[in-house]
Amino acid sequence: MKATRALIPMVAAQTCIAALSHAQSPNMIGSWKVDITFTNGESRSLRFDAQGEGKGTFLLLDPKLNVWGPAKPSEAKWTGGEGNSVAFSGPVEFMLGNVGRDAGTLVFKGKFETADLITGEVEFSPLVGERPSKHGTFKAVRAGGG
Repeated sequence: MKATRALIPMVAAQTCIAALSHAQSPNMIGSWKVDITFTNGESRSLRFDAQGEGKGTFLLLDPKLNVWGPAKPSEAKWTGGEGNSVAFSGPVEFMLGNVGRDAGTLVFKGKFETADLITGEVEFSPLVGERPSKHGTFKAVRAGGG
């Protein structure tokens, strides 16, 4: 009987600790380097700076921009979902060759694999023309210990 009385508080404490640790979602706020691979083999990179209240910015990381001038950040937004899931989205303009830009919206849906790694699926929806959306996968790694 004494062993049972001692066991009850230990089980209760473990249950509370497990519930608290499960309830805390990973911290999205910070700077992320995002690598995208579309199903057509095309790859792109950008930096996503996640801020409080679901706000953030995208900044393209494209070597072609060295010729045409620096990239300008665009507004983005993010939301945390159930468990470790997260979504973020915003407008971008990818460089096309030497003269064009492909404007559209990126939508990322993924989950935290660790506190510093998010993986998932991405969709790019062009703003101009009757072209279909591009689908692919992404990997986001927390930058600079952020």
